[in-house]
Amino acid sequence: MPAYQLQIKQVVDYPRCRIYRQFIHRLIDDRSIRASGGSGLFYYTVLCSFANFRTSYRRIDGISYTVYPGEWVCTLKELSQWLRTRFQCQALSIPGELQRRHLIDFSSLGRGNVIRYKIRNWARHNTVLEYNAPCQKDTGFFFLPVSIVTDLISSDRCSEMDIVLDLWVSAIYNDSHVQGSALGPVAYFRNGTGNPLVTYTELAARWGLSRATVGRVLKKLSALDYISLMSFPGRHGSVIYLKNYLSTMFEISDVMVDKEEVAMTLNIRLELPAEGCVYQEALSAPPNCKMLWGRWISTFILHNQGLMLLSFRKLNRRQLDRISQQYLHISVQTVRRTLH
Repeated sequence: MPAYQLQIKQVVDYPRCRIYRQFIHRLIDDRSIRASGGSGLFYYTVLCSFANFRTSYRRIDGISYTVYPGEWVCTLKELSQWLRTRFQCQALSIPGELQRRHLIDFSSLGRGNVIRYKIRNWARHNTVLEYNAPCQKDTGFFFLPVSIVTDLISSDRCSEMDIVLDLWVSAIYNDSHVQGSALGPVAYFRNGTGNPLVTYTELAARWGLSRATVGRVLKKLSALDYISLMSFPGRHGSVIYLKNYLSTMFEISDVMVDKEEVAMTLNIRLELPAEGCVYQEALSAPPNCKMLWGRWISTFILHNQGLMLLSFRKLNRRQLDRISQQYLHISVQTVRRTLH
C-alpha cells in the first residue's frame, strides 16, 4: 500500500475553506479595515471562530454553563469587542439578523448581559468530538462552507472586512483547473471559466459597491499587504493574489508572484517600451501632447534624483539648461517648446 503524501493545495472543487482562528483574531485587531455595515460575513465568521468543537463548561458571574459543540456562551461586552461595535445594543442586533437568516440560534441570559448562540449545521461541516474538555479559542481552525459565504456576500453590500474574507475563501492554490494558481494563491470566484481574471464591474456587482469604491478598497488592501493586485491593459481585467496565505494555511514560506510570469500563464501580451524610446517619442509627439510628455519626463527625472516633484515651469533658466543637457540630451529650445 503506497504511503499517504500530503499535498499542499486548495482546490476549487472542495466545498469548504479552512479558516484559522489566529487569522480571525488578527482581523479583529486590525482597526485599519472597516467592519461596520456589511453583509454579515465577517460577523458570522467571528461567531464560528469561538464555537466549540466538543462539550465544555464556562463559568460567568458564578454561574456555570454547559457549552455543547457548535455553541458558545459569552458576555455582551465580549461580543461587542469581537464584532467591533461602538455600543452593546448594536452587538445584540447582529446575532438577531443572523438568526433571521437561519444561520444561528441565540438567546439572551442574565437580563441580557450573557449571550448564548449556536451555529446551525455545525456538525455537517466540522468534526465533533464526543469527550468533554476545554476548547482553545486562539489556535486551530474550523471549516467555513463556500455556499454560506456566497449567500452572505450576495445578500447586501459588503464591508471592507467582508471583502477580505471573500477573497480569502475564494483563494485557489495549485489547482490545474484554475490558471495561474500554480504561481501562488489566486482569487477565483468559481465562474466556471478557470480564468482568475476579473473586472471591477464584476467585483462591483458581486460586492454591491461602485467601481470606484472597489478600486479604492483593493488599493487599500494592497497597501496593507493583504493582496497583490495586478492590472492588465485593455479589457483583460485584474488578477488578485493573496499575501501571507501559504504561511497561514500551510505553514510554509510565502512566494513572490511576478506580473510578467502571470501574463505569460494567462496568455496576455505585455508591451514594454524599449530603452530610450521615451525621449524619442517625446520629440516626435504632436504639439498637443508635448506638454504631457514634458511634465512626465520632469517628474521622472526629479524623482530619480531624490528632489521634490516639481515641474520645469518652477525652474529658472540655468537649472533648465543643465537638466536638459545632462539628462535629456536634447536642446534647450526643444524643452522650452515642449513646455509652452
